[in-house]
Amino acid sequence: MRAPAHFAHRSIAAAAGITALTLLLAGCTPAAQQNTEPTAGGTLVYASGDAEPTCLDPHVGGNYPQALIATQYLESLVSKDADGQIIPWLATAWEPAEDGLSWKFQLRDDVTFTDGTPFNAEAVQANVEHLLDPATTSSTGYLALGKVASTDIVDEHTIRFNLSTPDSALLDSLSMPWVAIQSPTALARGMDVNCESPVGTGPFIVTDWKRQDSITLVRNDDYNSPPADAEHDGPAYLDEIVWRFIPDSASRFAALQSGQVDVIDNAQPSDIAAAEGQGITDLDAPRPGASNRIELNSGKAPFDDIRVREAFIRAADVNDGIEALFFGTADRSFSVLSSVETLGLSAEEHFGIDPDAANALLDEAGWTERDGDGYRVKNGQRLSVDFPVSTNQSIPAEQSLFEQIQAAVKQVGFEVRLKPMDLSSWYSTLIGNDYNLVSAPYTKVGPDVLRILYHSDSITPAPSGYFANLAQLNDPEVDALLTEASQVTDADERAALYAEVQELILSGFYALPLYDQQNHFLVGGNVSGLRAMPTVSTPTFYDAWLAR
Repeated sequence: MRAPAHFAHRSIAAAAGITALTLLLAGCTPAAQQNTEPTAGGTLVYASGDAEPTCLDPHVGGNYPQALIATQYLESLVSKDADGQIIPWLATAWEPAEDGLSWKFQLRDDVTFTDGTPFNAEAVQANVEHLLDPATTSSTGYLALGKVASTDIVDEHTIRFNLSTPDSALLDSLSMPWVAIQSPTALARGMDVNCESPVGTGPFIVTDWKRQDSITLVRNDDYNSPPADAEHDGPAYLDEIVWRFIPDSASRFAALQSGQVDVIDNAQPSDIAAAEGQGITDLDAPRPGASNRIELNSGKAPFDDIRVREAFIRAADVNDGIEALFFGTADRSFSVLSSVETLGLSAEEHFGIDPDAANALLDEAGWTERDGDGYRVKNGQRLSVDFPVSTNQSIPAEQSLFEQIQAAVKQVGFEVRLKPMDLSSWYSTLIGNDYNLVSAPYTKVGPDVLRILYHSDSITPAPSGYFANLAQLNDPEVDALLTEASQVTDADERAALYAEVQELILSGFYALPLYDQQNHFLVGGNVSGLRAMPTVSTPTFYDAWLAR
C-alpha cells in the first residue's frame, strides 16, 4: 500500500484452498525427514525481496509488505479455513441483523495485548475509529471498512458494527491483516511511535527495527489466541524471527542455499526450478482478490478510446513470454480475479492475439500515420504510453515480460515508455495520474475486490492519496452491478451479478490479465510446519519449527 466460476458457459477449474495448505516441509536428508515432532526454540531468518515497510502498522497505507510481517504480531476478528469458510479468531461468534445494516460480534474474553491492555469491545471500537480516521492515511483498510458507519459497545465483549448499506463482504474484509486489531493504548502513542513498534495479541512481538537491514520479532510467551485452524495451542515454537531485507533475488536465493536464511519470498521462477533436489520446498500460495494484470487508464488519452485499448490488447502477445520466463510457475490468466476466487470469470475470447485487427482499429481511431521510428502519429502526436513499474513489486522475470510486451505492441505502432522506479516513487506517479499503463497488484479477500478496483467511487483517493480504480473505469452500469452485488446475500444472485460485471470489464478492454499474483516462498529443509494463511496468503510462523 490474485478463476474459476459457477458458470457453465465460461469457466476454469479452481482450488479455493490452495493458499491454505499446511506444509510439513521435509528436511534435506532422510534423517531430517524422520524428525516429525515439533521442536521448541531457535531463530528463524526470513529474507524478503519486497519493499521494506515505511510503517509496521498496516492500518497506515496498507500494502502487502506490511501484511507479510504484520501477520506475525497482529490478529484479526475472523479468519478462513482451507475451504474458504469464515472461522473464529478474536471473535467467537457473529450475527447480522435481519436488514443487513448491522452485525453483532461476540469477542474472546481471555486475550490481552502484549502491552497488558485487555482485548475487548472498546479495543475493537478504537481500531475501527483509527482505520476510518483520515489522519491515519489508510488505504486498504479504509476501503475495506468503507460501509462501517459506526460501532456500539453492547457489553465488555460484544460489539455491534452499524453499516451505511448492507455489506456482503464484511466478514471477508475483517479477516485481512490490514484491519487487524491493535492495542488502543499503543495506538494512542501516535503514528510515529506506533509505526515503529505496533502492539498486537499475536504470537510474536516487534522488539527491534534496523532500517534497511532487519526487524527482530520475539516469541510472545503468553500467547493463547490462535485461529481455529491452527495446528497447536499456546505459544509459538520459535524463540525469534529475524526478518531481513535483501532486495536482490540472486543474493536472497544464495543466502537460502548456504543456510544463512531459512525462508525467502519473491522467488525468481528460475530459482524455483533450480531449487528442486536441493532440499528446498516451494510454498506456492497465490493471493486472493485480483489477478496480476495491466490496467489501461481509460481516464485520459489515448486509452479513453476503446478502439485503442482493444488494439493494445490484441497486439500484446504475453503467452510466449510467460512460458519462457516463468518456467511453469505461472499459468496465463484471462480473468481480472485470482484463480483462488471461485466467482472469477475467465474470458479467453477477448484476448486473442491479432495484429491485423489491432492495426485496423488504430486506423479507425485516426492513428493512420507513422513516424521514422515506426510509431503511429495523429495530429503530430506520437502514440506514446507511459508504464511506471515498481521494481519492488515486479520480479525481474515480470519486468522482462513487460519488455516483451513493449516490443510486441511496437509492431502495430505503440511506443511504451517503461519507467522502473522504487515503490514510493511508483505510488507518487499513480497518485499524480502520470501513467497510461500500470501493473498494480491488489489483494482483498473475495470478489468484492471488483468494487474496490472498478467502481467509479474508487477514482476518488483514499486518505493516503492512493485511488484503487487505476483503470479509471467510470460506467454507471458497472457501478450499479457492483453496488447490488455488494449488498445481496443470495449466493446465486451474487454470482450472476459478478459474472455480468466482469464481462463488462473484460469486453471493455480495461485490463490485460497476466497470471495470479505470485506468492512463491522457498523454504529450507530445516523448517517444518510453515503454512500460508487462507486469507491473503501471507506466511504464518506460529506453527513453524526448526529441525537442526
